Amino acid sequence: MMQPNIPETSLPRVVIVGGGFGGVNLAKKLRKAPVQVVLLDRNNYHLFQPLLYQVSTAGLEPDSIAFPLRGIFGTQKNLHFRMAEVKGVRPAENILETGIGDIRYDYLVIATGSNTNFFGNKLIEEHGIGMKSLIEAVQIRNYVIKQFEESLLLTDEAEVKAKLTFVIVGGGPTGVEMAGAISELRKYILPKDYPELPLDCMKIYLVEMGPRLLPAMSEFSSGKAREGSERLGIKVLVNTTVKDYDGQTLLLGSGEKIATKSLIWAAGVKGVPINGFEKDIILPNGRIMVNEFCQVKGYENILAIGDIAQMTNDPKFPRGYPMVAQVAIQQGKLVAENLTKRLRGTNMLPFKYKDLGNLATIGRNKAVAEIGKTKLSGRFAWFIWAVVHLMSLLGFRNKMVVLINWFYRYFTFDRGTRIIIKRGAANIVKLRQSVLQQEAEVHQPEHI
Repeated sequence: MMQPNIPETSLPRVVIVGGGFGGVNLAKKLRKAPVQVVLLDRNNYHLFQPLLYQVSTAGLEPDSIAFPLRGIFGTQKNLHFRMAEVKGVRPAENILETGIGDIRYDYLVIATGSNTNFFGNKLIEEHGIGMKSLIEAVQIRNYVIKQFEESLLLTDEAEVKAKLTFVIVGGGPTGVEMAGAISELRKYILPKDYPELPLDCMKIYLVEMGPRLLPAMSEFSSGKAREGSERLGIKVLVNTTVKDYDGQTLLLGSGEKIATKSLIWAAGVKGVPINGFEKDIILPNGRIMVNEFCQVKGYENILAIGDIAQMTNDPKFPRGYPMVAQVAIQQGKLVAENLTKRLRGTNMLPFKYKDLGNLATIGRNKAVAEIGKTKLSGRFAWFIWAVVHLMSLLGFRNKMVVLINWFYRYFTFDRGTRIIIKRGAANIVKLRQSVLQQEAEVHQPEHI
């Protein structure tokens, strides 16, 4: 029988659930604190999610944006990492239930991040493809390439068009970047690898429920994003809702139908809570209510950070902070500082979010950037986007690999290795159903 095998200690034990941006930065900041740190994650790597879309479109290899958690904390003596599924928590006993056994904690920090939010539409969840994990990104890459290959075997033009029509739902940074990357596949790869397929058969739609793209950014950036997307041949539909999708036909709220076999869902995310809390502190979007110190409502020694935490102490963000990496990073660092202060008996500091700006790329030499009151677009914004993302990657090797890939792509107009690495890539829907079923058997709601 598996056991956590975590050494007993007289030091306070801080258990962190989640190896994302928040969890990693919290654990690193506790390096010299008089505590024992236990980091848990269902995977043994940290994933740089902002570049997932490049893996999805054969721009980068999966290992370019993933870094082993043990490699991050190899020299941190007070940290123990365990790869484990978290099933629930028993707050009254200070016990965390996991697939490898119960783990005692003095302080518990939930940094489980977020997952794709299909807003209760089971058909879209069944037939659409989310983009929040490395597995999903590889599946999308397999699927896109498979659509190209199978289109060569069809003689009916309508069937070819349905296979080569890609609909991205969600006009945030993920959706805009994904649509731009697919348009570059159409422009640079399709004519070279598949000259038998006419370019006009491949359509790309970007669907946004609100009145403009990039709703979290200014109207200037939204306008530039739409202008840049349309120049790339992307059909942008705003003020448009998605009503249903059966794997063959997408039904829009306006009644319009789009024949497509490729629906990529980037329309929203939801928190990934842990079982064991009172239902009144978990919101419909899966986020857990916390105070200004990131403490879960009703608990002093249980905290939540990042996407999972719903903090409404800032009047600028009455609905909670945006589910972005910078919030998780800053909250992780603050919680580490506050835990140290609490052990010393001094007052904790409230969280104050420092907005470092917003970036989004549309395609080659096309991006928008907002830093303070400065708003940029075009080539210079694209360069800023590239530098910021490159420097944010963990590990020197990953930085060099991504940099070399970007240089190669920029001067050759080529993409990465466009191979199908799974025999079942064409059957992505069944694979996704299997994953969802396995997760449902382990817990309700989703876990890390």
